[in-house]
Amino acid sequence: MIDYDYDLFVVGAGSGGVRAANTAANRGARVAIAEVRDLGGTCVNLGCVPKKLLVYASQFKDDFAAATGYGWTLNNAAFDWPSLIANKNREIERLHAVYQSHLQQSRVTIFNGKAQLLDAHTIAVAGTQCTAKRILIATGGWPFVPDIPGKQHIATSNELFSLKKLPKRIVIVGGGYIAVEFASILNGLGVDTTVCQRAEKLLEGFDEDIRDFLGAAMARQGVKILLNSDVHAIAEDGDAFAVSLLDGNVMTTDLVLYATGRTPNSAGFGLEELGVALDTNGAIIVNGDYQTNLPSVYALGDVTDRINLTPVAIAEGEALVNSLYFKDARPVDYNNIPTAVFSQPNIASVGLTEAQARQKYSDIAIYKTEFTPIKNTLSGKDENTLMKMIVEPVTDRVVGLHMIGADAPEIIQGMAIALRAGATKAIFDSTIGVHPTSAEEFVSLRTLADPISG
Repeated sequence: MIDYDYDLFVVGAGSGGVRAANTAANRGARVAIAEVRDLGGTCVNLGCVPKKLLVYASQFKDDFAAATGYGWTLNNAAFDWPSLIANKNREIERLHAVYQSHLQQSRVTIFNGKAQLLDAHTIAVAGTQCTAKRILIATGGWPFVPDIPGKQHIATSNELFSLKKLPKRIVIVGGGYIAVEFASILNGLGVDTTVCQRAEKLLEGFDEDIRDFLGAAMARQGVKILLNSDVHAIAEDGDAFAVSLLDGNVMTTDLVLYATGRTPNSAGFGLEELGVALDTNGAIIVNGDYQTNLPSVYALGDVTDRINLTPVAIAEGEALVNSLYFKDARPVDYNNIPTAVFSQPNIASVGLTEAQARQKYSDIAIYKTEFTPIKNTLSGKDENTLMKMIVEPVTDRVVGLHMIGADAPEIIQGMAIALRAGATKAIFDSTIGVHPTSAEEFVSLRTLADPISG
């Protein structure tokens, strides 16, 4: 029997990698983890956590305006970007310490550096070579930047979190969740914001009613949205940039932010040299057990480019360790995974969109409601809430729930439990609502939005 240095060597200390490392080590496995940047990966450093802090910051302007309708007088409110970033950095540093403490308490060996796989069981990192029975790749994704003239002038979400000062004007290229979230954040902080989206609508893959509602809401808030539009080139224009569009128009801006998706971060680790199978965009190909075509090498999370969400990577890390070391095969169920977009207004969904439901079922029933949240009746804020329920009439099961409006992510998280439990429309109808709340509208939907149709 070969005596390896470690039972498991994890490459990448993001959400999925850290969960796998801690879980395995806490059950007695000898575990090491390598990270070339900061512990916590994208979510902690350049994604979920700092983004949500910026979302909160951007909402205060509306909150201050709303307060006057409730009798408050606010004077001399002012925003300071450097203070926000400094406070954000302190929180991220605190989380780094928490991650390091948990790994150390679990007796996980931490390597700071980029790991290189030399063979199926040997890793070189930080000037050290070691061996492992199994190697797990959990290196996440990286922002995509197209090869266009002037691409050196492009910023991505990575850089935005450390800007020294806010630009007066920004052009955001892309129409996915990162684009609309940063458009909402920056517009809320007073930046003249333009979104350039090559498709006909924002947020491809979301329910059509949600997409339409968001586009209209963001436009009312002052975000300029250019649809069916794409960038041809970027050039310096004094202290600013000239952004040339394919239609011949040119925009002048202080910052160009590309939010056109992320690609799997699989290059430079020695995977291709070892023959680990990758797809055309660099995603590591794995089987149902997260195992690559090289039996000792596994991969999970965004580097496999399946469902790229932090909680999914965490669940995969735990499922892999349970299967490998405890013979407890509890595979992740990828159905009915809730998701949220922290745009303004917030979006959250679980289950099928209307288009997906029409493809899957011969008949569906649609229930919708649009209303003014009670808070906005005095605040004067021009923002409604939209809720949508999709039902499969033959079984009466609710197969999709979608919401755009205040607190949508908090509400849909609870609704996701009901959906996964197989709740029917009758169960929703028989549930007493909490009044007065927006959430109660989901148990008050009675009128069909459209006739049952195929």
